[in-house]
Amino acid sequence: MTRLRELPAHLLRMTFIWTSRRRSIGRLATRLPVTRRMVARFVAGETLDDVLATCERLHAAGYRTTVDVLGESVASPRQAEAASGRYVATLESLTARGLDGNVSLKPSQMGMLIDPAVCRINVARVAASAQGLGAFVRVDMEDHELTEPTLELVRDLRATTPDVGVVIQSYLHRSAADVERLIAEGTRVRLCKGAYDEPAELAFVTRAEVDGAYVTLMERLLRDGAYPALATHDIALIRAAIAFARREGIGPDRFEFQMLYGVRRDLQAQLLKDGWTVRVYVPYGSEWYPYFMRRLAERPANLLFVLRSVLSEGR
Repeated sequence: MTRLRELPAHLLRMTFIWTSRRRSIGRLATRLPVTRRMVARFVAGETLDDVLATCERLHAAGYRTTVDVLGESVASPRQAEAASGRYVATLESLTARGLDGNVSLKPSQMGMLIDPAVCRINVARVAASAQGLGAFVRVDMEDHELTEPTLELVRDLRATTPDVGVVIQSYLHRSAADVERLIAEGTRVRLCKGAYDEPAELAFVTRAEVDGAYVTLMERLLRDGAYPALATHDIALIRAAIAFARREGIGPDRFEFQMLYGVRRDLQAQLLKDGWTVRVYVPYGSEWYPYFMRRLAERPANLLFVLRSVLSEGR
């Protein structure tokens, strides 16, 4: 019965993920004014100046930030090198303005699907820049085919640039073992549910299974992890984290909540008001289409939410 009730949401999720990979649909979507208005809810803008202004506003309100220069699955080493250059420029600009020197990047954007060696060179360039600036780099996790290469990349980089973290997705069966190893290595972990359409033999399918795995990994990281980041907008999971932290005497200085720019701003504000650390994931750039579609895939109800916002603001 649970699977039957979750079927419509699952089908919507699969549809959004499928659509996110169709460049022809993306080209059309980027030309439509209504789509661009919807995207403005989740993306800080297309230029570096746009994201700097957004980060300054968020910092003034008490939030921390991590910046994502949008882009993924580049087609050539030259594009990957250019992407790493944009990250270096972003870090330099953030730190020059006294903002959080904290960025999140995707291996496929750095050339992982072309050549892992190319990817390593580009991510190492960003990590070296971050180390010189006293900044931090988080390597995002993509689909399961890149899980092991991504973990190997981070492990390799941390030998020379320790301020590099990674993301673990609770819906993957392997994540419990990965978390144990990352705790032992002292690697900073961001825990999320996962936003890719993975096969059932590798990932939990139902919401109850994914949430249950999230809670288990969350508690493990809160107890022994190196400043874990809990990335979720699920109020039940957030309440569970707060209850566990209070029960175990884990203060706000030991971990942080991470939430996406434009999503549950009311909840972000309440957590901040209650004294918890909140870091906002702020994306910018022209390559916003795949990112936007995955935000809808994570929570299809976001589509109705954003449509209502656009319609009400247009009146």
